[in-house]
Amino acid sequence: MNEKDRNKAYNKYVESKIAKTRPWPTLFNAFWVGGLICLIGQGINDALLAIFPTMAEQSAWGWTLIALIFLASFLTGLGVYDRIGVFAGAGSIIPITGFSNSISSPAMEFKNEGIIFGLCVKMFTIAGPVIVTGVVASVITGIIYLFIV
Repeated sequence: MNEKDRNKAYNKYVESKIAKTRPWPTLFNAFWVGGLICLIGQGINDALLAIFPTMAEQSAWGWTLIALIFLASFLTGLGVYDRIGVFAGAGSIIPITGFSNSISSPAMEFKNEGIIFGLCVKMFTIAGPVIVTGVVASVITGIIYLFIV
């Protein structure tokens, strides 16, 4: 078997193993689940401002983010967020909850390896490159801003 035939056979094998999705239901589920997550966040923010009328709006945003991070990590620990991710796809990776899930799920997966080599090391396998890219981009942007302004 030559290389071209081998590649065709391999690609056919891979195609048979890839999960089949239907685009429109998947897009619809991503849209409404992502919107629901945002709606929950807005509800938490509005509730905080209603319960604590003297709270600054920036403080309410901070507490809302903390609540969303906690909820996503908690649901990841229970295995619920993974099922939401399978159902909603990209709709479940709304930045703050998806980032929380990307840190929590490797930590849960490797917890048996101990605190240092399991939780601490593996926690940032997915989120680490995102953090590094964000820090580097912000430093470069700051330097450019320093020389322009």
